[in-house]
Amino acid sequence: MRSFIEVQFPISKLSKESYKERKSNYSQTLTGLGKWWGRKPLILVRATILGLLLPATDDPQRDREIFLKLLMMDEEGLWLRKTKAISLKEIWGRLTIRERQEWFAEEGKLKAQTTKDDREALQKLVFSKLSYDEKLVYCDRPEQMENLSESVWQAINAHLGTSATNLSEFVQQLGIKRFGHIPRVGDAFCGGGSIPFEAARIGCEAYGSDLNPVAALLTWAALNIVGGGEEVAEQVRTAQKSIYEAVDRQITEWGIEHNHLGWRADAYLYCVETVCPECGWKVPLAPSWVIGEKTKCVAKLAPLSHEGRGAGGEGFQILIESNVSEAEMIAAKKSGTVKDSKLCCPHCHQETPMTMIRGDRKSSDKATAYGLRMWENDDLVPRPDDVLQERLYCIRWVETYIDEKGKEKTRRHYRAPDAEDVQREARVLELLIERFRDWQDRGYIPSRKIEGGYNTDQPIRERGWTHWHHLFNPRQLLTLGLFTEFSYTYSNSLVSKVENLLELCRLEDTKGLGCKLLRWNSHPSKEMHATVFSNQALNTLFNYCHRSLKSINSTDEKSALIPYLSDVKTKDARSVNSKCDFWITDPPYADAVNYHELSEFFLAWYDKHIVNLFPDWYNDSKRALAITGKDAHFRESMSECYRNLANNMPDDGMQVVMFTHQDASVWADLALILWASGLRVTAAWCIATETDSALKAGNYVQGTVLLILRKQTSDETAFLDEIYPKVELEVKRQLDEMLRLEDKEEPNFGDTDYQLAAYAAALRVLTQYQNIEDIDIQYELSKTRKKGDLSPIVAIIDNAVKIACDYLVPASFDSFIWKSLTPEERFYLKGLDIESHGEKRSGAYQELARGFGLKDYKFCLETSKANENRLKTATEFANKNLGDLGFGRSLTRTALYAIREVVATEDAQKGKMLLRSEIKDYWNQRKLIIEILKYLGTMEYKIPHWQQDAKAAMLLAGAVDNDNV
Repeated sequence: MRSFIEVQFPISKLSKESYKERKSNYSQTLTGLGKWWGRKPLILVRATILGLLLPATDDPQRDREIFLKLLMMDEEGLWLRKTKAISLKEIWGRLTIRERQEWFAEEGKLKAQTTKDDREALQKLVFSKLSYDEKLVYCDRPEQMENLSESVWQAINAHLGTSATNLSEFVQQLGIKRFGHIPRVGDAFCGGGSIPFEAARIGCEAYGSDLNPVAALLTWAALNIVGGGEEVAEQVRTAQKSIYEAVDRQITEWGIEHNHLGWRADAYLYCVETVCPECGWKVPLAPSWVIGEKTKCVAKLAPLSHEGRGAGGEGFQILIESNVSEAEMIAAKKSGTVKDSKLCCPHCHQETPMTMIRGDRKSSDKATAYGLRMWENDDLVPRPDDVLQERLYCIRWVETYIDEKGKEKTRRHYRAPDAEDVQREARVLELLIERFRDWQDRGYIPSRKIEGGYNTDQPIRERGWTHWHHLFNPRQLLTLGLFTEFSYTYSNSLVSKVENLLELCRLEDTKGLGCKLLRWNSHPSKEMHATVFSNQALNTLFNYCHRSLKSINSTDEKSALIPYLSDVKTKDARSVNSKCDFWITDPPYADAVNYHELSEFFLAWYDKHIVNLFPDWYNDSKRALAITGKDAHFRESMSECYRNLANNMPDDGMQVVMFTHQDASVWADLALILWASGLRVTAAWCIATETDSALKAGNYVQGTVLLILRKQTSDETAFLDEIYPKVELEVKRQLDEMLRLEDKEEPNFGDTDYQLAAYAAALRVLTQYQNIEDIDIQYELSKTRKKGDLSPIVAIIDNAVKIACDYLVPASFDSFIWKSLTPEERFYLKGLDIESHGEKRSGAYQELARGFGLKDYKFCLETSKANENRLKTATEFANKNLGDLGFGRSLTRTALYAIREVVATEDAQKGKMLLRSEIKDYWNQRKLIIEILKYLGTMEYKIPHWQQDAKAAMLLAGAVDNDNV
């Protein structure tokens, strides 16, 4: 029997729920544990497991209803999840005139006799009028709800023959029906722990492993700290509070964060300083000198007087001023001394590339030779003759005072460091030096060298840092070392020790105690630190910040009691030997994040602790075993992993592979990998899981693909020429099935999902055979690809997408006429269709172009900015691309030009005459011209910037329709 997820999946609703969870930021259940890249939303994991467990019955509509009830994504479930009241203003705007008269005395005021029950009924009435997206604004996430109602469980049990009263019981009963035991779910690339955690939370036995010990630690913490329930949560809270207080007492006793006024520092801002090679002046470096937009605080560079210059030569004093004018704010933004990786000297106004200042040069083998002195282990600050120095330039102080009502209040002051502050910095360095050797030996601060690599070369090349502790200044190292030292005093249990180890790295990354890679955010809503890993790199900065521990709150972890067994190991997926009914994995991609390198930032701090806490684990990132790249080695390694997982699941078991990519060659590689692993594809779905980020450059994919897999049990062989017609039939069958399930009011599938369905259909056909005579799997896996090489599998997949694009005719367009259009015309007209659905991702247009066999389609785009892609309107085309080959000679392009003429002249007859003169076979082509114009006319209410041109298109269609000889 097929599983629910093999037949259908509520794509649209799940995408919206996933996006809501992602946008919750640090209120997400597992995010607070620590940084990991690409954690999958828990709602997606829950839906996937339930989709695997639920059988597909002969009533797909009822199956869908039950599935949505389980996830509380049906109307009743959404209402139960509603925790936020809809405002009277919003209610007024949603009601009809008659309803307003029934409920309101006047706008913004309900009738006096309105009871509490009436208000509830009014809320329910308006809630029912909202779209799914709008409803989610007022709802908690499904995971935040305790249980379904009794009536819902009765409906679920009646449909599936269960007797459950909660989700755990339900999962257990379905597992026993299918496997004879509680279902066991495994993830051999467990990363941040989403999959094992959610599997365990809803009642499965969970297994998680990862090659990387940082990932394993996060997963263990998810299962045992967050999953340990309120008792464990209180235990770790108490221990952590004691550590924070102990560190604060010690720092206060040392007097390194208080000034003579009794103010306490809560933020320190540092910058790099270097000598301008053109004039010899010492220049502080920063891309902008704005410190706070809300407080209108800026740093100003003022040349030092002759008395203040000393032996170091000419330089600048940094003045800190608050409440400056708008003109001074603008000047501070523009007066940065580093722009486009060049020193911009404020004295001689000359620009010098930072590569020249560092002394980088090309060696004989064309590799870059680093020019900076390489730091040694004992270097805690730059040496006096180093090219790049570091300088404290601003402190934010917190003054505590009693107001006129006798209440304790605080206010903040930005100040430039004075002589006493410089002495306190020196004292910090002394205290650190006293403890440095002992703390490194004990593992309280890192002692590891930085191993060079794609990401880890950057701090070595750009700063000369060779050890991980070089990424921290003395004040940061001293505070973090103290925290670790006191952790051993106040942490008695394993969960407390692990939690405080994770807290140490949260302090470095997200909580602001920081390192030299931590940006200061001057934004008006939050003058504070950002995060170290704002993107997937170890970016060295010219100015950075440090927050005092006193200004940071200890972590209050979420809690959820996990009912069943779970197991976490540090293990290569190729050597996993645990049996699981379902394997759900999010493996490294062909253009993967370098987890093995980036995680070493944290692993340097876990180094000596992780093996003490978990004797069976290791403390190495295992770079040599990490699956990276996209060559033959990557394909063969991945195939080994999935062959091993297939061997460790029963014949009726299933796998789900989650990945994010829209390149046919990567799909082809994945097909090879899974095929060679003894797996076959049964379905594929695409969920929008990624949020937008201003720090991500270029065009990026926002969706996660779920490939549903079973063991290959067939011994059939096929020939390549048999595959193509079977793929065509499978593509059409898949599309028809999706169209039957479509909901016009709340679409289940986006345009890219239909394109994705073609990929999945091709993979289903390919992987159902043990062998295809014309394809040597092992040869294709190990083959070194040259640019332009087209494997037979890529050709099959490309053909599948073409079939899908030809098959999916835009609504309101005659399918017979559609087939007579050129590929360029179909791309443009179908592109408008997907644009009208709100699609702006470049990947969607790339897939569409690939489906129609187009190599170039940029001439149709008005903008190709990331997530802002859209096609030109008729007016925007103007007279470009007319008469050229391809699109320029097409009926659609001529029709667009005629529409532009109607808009310019406000005369449909002139547009008609243009069509007559430009189209040689005008009378025979008239029906097709009218169809194109009417279709373009439908854009008036679909795409806002098409309104004027669409109206002109409808006028012109009428003129052509009424034309006669």
